[in-house]
Amino acid sequence: MMLGRTSRRDFLRTTAASGALVGLGDVAFLSQLRPVAAEESKLDPNIVRFDAEIEPVVRLLEETPRDQLLEKVAERIRGGLSYREVLTALLLAGIRNVEPRPNVGFKFHAVLVVNSAHLASISSPDEHRWLPIFWALDQFKESQAADDRERHWTMPAVLSGKVPPADKARQAFIDAMDNWDEAAADVAAAGLARTAGIDEVFELLFRYGARDFRDIGHKAIYVANSRRTLEVIGWQHAEPVLRSLAYALLQHEGGNPSQGNAPADQPWKRNLELAAKLRPDWQTGKIDAAATTDLLATLRQGSDEDACRKVVDLVNSGLAPQSIWDGLMVGSGELLARQPGIVPIHAVTSTNAFRYASQESDQDSTRRMLLLQNAAFVPLFRQAMAGRGKLADTRLDTLEPAALEHAGAEAIGEIFTDVSGDRLRAARKMLTYVKDHPQPKELIDAARVLVFLKGTNAHDYKFSSAAFEDFQHVSPEWRDRYLAASVFNLRGSSGPDNQLVARTRAALKS
Repeated sequence: MMLGRTSRRDFLRTTAASGALVGLGDVAFLSQLRPVAAEESKLDPNIVRFDAEIEPVVRLLEETPRDQLLEKVAERIRGGLSYREVLTALLLAGIRNVEPRPNVGFKFHAVLVVNSAHLASISSPDEHRWLPIFWALDQFKESQAADDRERHWTMPAVLSGKVPPADKARQAFIDAMDNWDEAAADVAAAGLARTAGIDEVFELLFRYGARDFRDIGHKAIYVANSRRTLEVIGWQHAEPVLRSLAYALLQHEGGNPSQGNAPADQPWKRNLELAAKLRPDWQTGKIDAAATTDLLATLRQGSDEDACRKVVDLVNSGLAPQSIWDGLMVGSGELLARQPGIVPIHAVTSTNAFRYASQESDQDSTRRMLLLQNAAFVPLFRQAMAGRGKLADTRLDTLEPAALEHAGAEAIGEIFTDVSGDRLRAARKMLTYVKDHPQPKELIDAARVLVFLKGTNAHDYKFSSAAFEDFQHVSPEWRDRYLAASVFNLRGSSGPDNQLVARTRAALKS
């Protein structure tokens, strides 16, 4: 039976007296599956193979019709299939069957969203943790069908005879990526996977994911999400992931970028020089909210070059990088408030990827470039938005809070009712709520469950996982304003429910 709408009364019933989301009647059927712990045939010889343990699960996802897949996977989970095995098969099935071309997006979200679904899963109460994964299973089948309609692409087997030896794989990969040479990068990526570790490999990939403004940030997003998923499923699965990454990162239009000066490549070239101008001890300094406000003014009006030069000036004046990241995260969120839509969503999710990469990188030169490239990207996103229509004059630093009519769980319900009708009012009420609840776990739990119930596309998961994570990385002075901006792409309680929960219930009843 198709689910109807979730009323405000129904929504409030899902919230305990303490405000913590303890479960939805609509998802009670998930108890038929064991809870997910937080820690936790013959192939064509010309296509890439996976290891013997995971290959049958991947084949199950590939070969089962979409209208039967949830039932089949639920049956296998009841028989002992683990969360990690499902997550691994999801990533690898997407990589083998969905081409990251003509751009790193659209149908390729079946791969891009796996880590976001995982983050949503492990951040949710135990009884809800299978929902994002079941949604991602269905997303894979949709993307697989889209790829079949286009080119019916399948990742080929690597040309093993051309894989460079251990002592040459790293330099071969660097040369291939610098020259935008797809064939050489493919075999070099395989060589790296076989001979190097995750830190060494992703130190390189963080730079290549950030070097050009193509595909509205998806390259950086793919790098970050791939590392994070490999940390969960294991490095033994790295080779096809790294080959897919190399292919995606080399996506471009026109002539070879190494022989030209396309606009998408100019910020990186300029920032190679600017990065050297940051003071030697640039990773230290003082936190200053006024300096963050100053950076926001440049992000609103200046060019990508203006933003990067402003960052250098502020850091060299003694400002801590944290205050720069505050400006970039809040500035990205503000773009969403000014013009809700697909472009500013990616300003938020790519900033999340840049921040994560900077956190994980051990190389000073890489961290400098990530900071400056993110500073360049925010105005570039703003300029891309201007071509889609007028930007509102909404400013997060001057947004005034609005009074809430209710308290506790009722206040959460009030906010998400407003999300369905008046997002600006909801944002203002969110300011009030977060000031009184600096760690608003109950509110974030409610927002996640609304994504599970009402989300319809990969961006619901990508965006919410990025925004809720970065909320914890924004300085306390800015957190309420950052989270307030998220309502411009969250799901309200009055929106229609999707079909996933009903389909999953039906699968479990079979």
